[in-house]
Amino acid sequence: MAKNLLIVESPAKAKTINKYLGKDFTVLASYGHVRDLVPKEGAVDPDNGFAMRYDLIEKNEKHVDAIAKAAKGAEHLFLATDPDREGEAISWHIAEILRERGLLENRTLQRVVFTEITPRAIKEAMANPRDIAGDLVDAQQARRALDYLVGFNLSPVLWRKVQRGLSAGRVQSPALRMIVEREEEIEAFVAREYWSIEAECAHPSQAFTARLAKLDGKKFEQFTVTDGDTAEAARKRIVAAANGALHVTDVGSKERKRRPAPPFTTSTLQQEAARKLGFTTKRTMQVAQKLYEGVALGEEGTVGLISYMRTDSVNLSADAIDEIRDVIARDYGTGALPDKPNTYKAKAKNAQEAHEAVRPTSALRTPTQVARFLEDDARRLYELIWKRTVACQMVPATLNTVSVELAAGSEHSFRASGTTVVDPGFLAVYEEGKDTKGAEDEDEGRKLPLMKTGDRVPLDRIHTDQHFTQPPPRFTEAALVKALEEYGIGRPSTYASIIQTLLFRKYVELESRSFRPSDVGRAVSKFLSGHFTQYVDYDFTARLEDELDAVSRGEEDWIPLMERFWTPFKQLVEEKKDSVDRNEATGARQLGTDPKSGKPVSVRLGRFGPYAAIGAIEDEEEKPTFASLRPGQSMHTISLEDALELFKLPRKLGLDKDEEVSVGIGRFGAFAKRGSVYASLKKEDDPYTVDLARAVFLIEEKEEIARNRIIKQFEGSDIQVLNGRFGPYISDGKLNGRIPKDREPASLTLEEVTQMMADTGKPMRKGFGKKAAAKKEPAKKVAKKAATKAPATAAVKKAAKKATKKAVKKATSKTATKTVAKKAAKKVVKKAANDAAPF
Repeated sequence: MAKNLLIVESPAKAKTINKYLGKDFTVLASYGHVRDLVPKEGAVDPDNGFAMRYDLIEKNEKHVDAIAKAAKGAEHLFLATDPDREGEAISWHIAEILRERGLLENRTLQRVVFTEITPRAIKEAMANPRDIAGDLVDAQQARRALDYLVGFNLSPVLWRKVQRGLSAGRVQSPALRMIVEREEEIEAFVAREYWSIEAECAHPSQAFTARLAKLDGKKFEQFTVTDGDTAEAARKRIVAAANGALHVTDVGSKERKRRPAPPFTTSTLQQEAARKLGFTTKRTMQVAQKLYEGVALGEEGTVGLISYMRTDSVNLSADAIDEIRDVIARDYGTGALPDKPNTYKAKAKNAQEAHEAVRPTSALRTPTQVARFLEDDARRLYELIWKRTVACQMVPATLNTVSVELAAGSEHSFRASGTTVVDPGFLAVYEEGKDTKGAEDEDEGRKLPLMKTGDRVPLDRIHTDQHFTQPPPRFTEAALVKALEEYGIGRPSTYASIIQTLLFRKYVELESRSFRPSDVGRAVSKFLSGHFTQYVDYDFTARLEDELDAVSRGEEDWIPLMERFWTPFKQLVEEKKDSVDRNEATGARQLGTDPKSGKPVSVRLGRFGPYAAIGAIEDEEEKPTFASLRPGQSMHTISLEDALELFKLPRKLGLDKDEEVSVGIGRFGAFAKRGSVYASLKKEDDPYTVDLARAVFLIEEKEEIARNRIIKQFEGSDIQVLNGRFGPYISDGKLNGRIPKDREPASLTLEEVTQMMADTGKPMRKGFGKKAAAKKEPAKKVAKKAATKAPATAAVKKAAKKATKKAVKKATSKTATKTVAKKAAKKVVKKAANDAAPF
């Protein structure tokens, strides 16, 4: 056993670092977090200084035990978890576990931090160990406690007022509000018509277009012309005035510099990977994690290719800059090097400047050199990071913009412009992506012919084009990440999990790579914005993040911060439990009246999603009729006409084989039915338009499949040989059994299938909605848990402890089940309590 134990988070990182440190070190992984708050009420106790109850994360217990076992034989312990708040907290949790197990006596325990996994960085970190940073741990604990308190107190209110199973998050709720408010902007948007007028110029050396700048002696603006008749009249006036040519009245030239973008932070990496590579934030972080932890590079061995990817700093170390400048001089010439390194300032609040930006661990490893060792995603992301980092230390690009004014008579004029690159500078390597393009971007790369004042430019034609203003775009992942960062909501390392939570909860949907809120998401946002306004307020959320940052810097104590948050929050939760009408929280709408029945038509959010209703919900005597909304429909935008269409199902299509054929929508989706036979409609089939022939085809297709399903039956037996989704198998309707691969299913005998069923038969899977069997806990663990429920008097505890040992020993025999263990433990604890009572 090595005398030094170093603990990291991931096994990949452990494997790489173990090669660097040698035989005197054992390197083990915690596999991420090792403890978390117990998942039940009371895990954070506001009445006891916000004391927090932690429990080991079950899936990582074996890894914790391995760490503890290795710690027993080690003299020096080093905690090398990730260099952020979560990493600091993980180190603290590991230290606490080891302390509780008495494994820190006569041993040193130190924290080491490195932002890249290279021999140099590891060696440097090991030479400069430190203590666990208590301020960072406090900030992380406060953040975790806040998230817990919001979730455990606000979610039950959502269950009562909106829908069962919903959750509210301290940071995800403001992010959801952003998406919902944007959708409401889009719905409220009223398009405006406008017309543009352009001239197509037939210059002898190069044709080009020019935009109208002045009409009738006045500046031509976006809404100067707003209808086709006015546009055509203006066009005719200009054509008459121009008389076949435009005259150059002014030529201007302006040179400007464009600086390179700073190196990547977590946020900008996520944004750019979304724009240029089409990656989700989750995918970006997963690929970056692999690049950070290490990649096998042939004879060079396993090396971390990028620095730590969770950072909000744009700093680069002096060593990294020197190497980057060497690469620039070598590959792009000394003319591409500025006189001194470029420096950048982080825009993010509380940027941890001690960290570095996301960069290659060595700029000398070009994308071309490492490409053959990388999977496609990793190759593309590494190339993006490498190019951005190298470009950030290059000279600015020099651009020249030429603008030309061209007159059409004395009252009208056009303007044309083009931008050319004089010196590409950093653009030779990398150009930052943009979500939207302006007029300047459209001109870039367009070169105008040489012109001078007084030139006559032949006019080919003048044309008008109709346009309509567009609503604000829905948020893409890149745009949402950018907005969250600008508002100071959450931190870059949390953006991926925020987005995944919104998608997992089905609060939002990705539609053409943009976020569209679901009706459930809108209901949640409406409820929180209306009744918990402060807690989804962007400024409030950002200020709370600032306060947590102050805790991390040691400028503020975390308990007073928690108290300021908790007292008014808890009071508001209690107030809203009974004071909010459910319909007003969920956005129920009255659409109008059903022309057939004269009853009101409404849309609401129900237990299984949005639905339409004909009739009064409160009517006790005559119950309303209901219909679920179709995919893509929203209760916030559906019209009365579309809602009434929903009640046309089930549709009777006609008769086939003397049986009625109909289509409808059921629990499992759209279906066709003939007699007692049901067949699911395909994705391309619309239950509102599908015809009789198509419905019959689907039904008979299903019957054909059913007929071919049976390979062999046996007289007097329920066992059948069947074709299944994964190949042939045997079944008696209750149990399913396997068929050996070397046997021909059709040749099996009754005796053989009976034996196979006895040997391999397993219960068939339960139907839809059945709860999966709970994972069995070890009997010993069950017994111990039950035993801890004994009355907490000293006498009882002493008696229970002694008696429980006996119960546990009995309950953990090979034949003991979970139920037996529970009963045994409860019985012993009860007896122990009675035996210890003072009467």
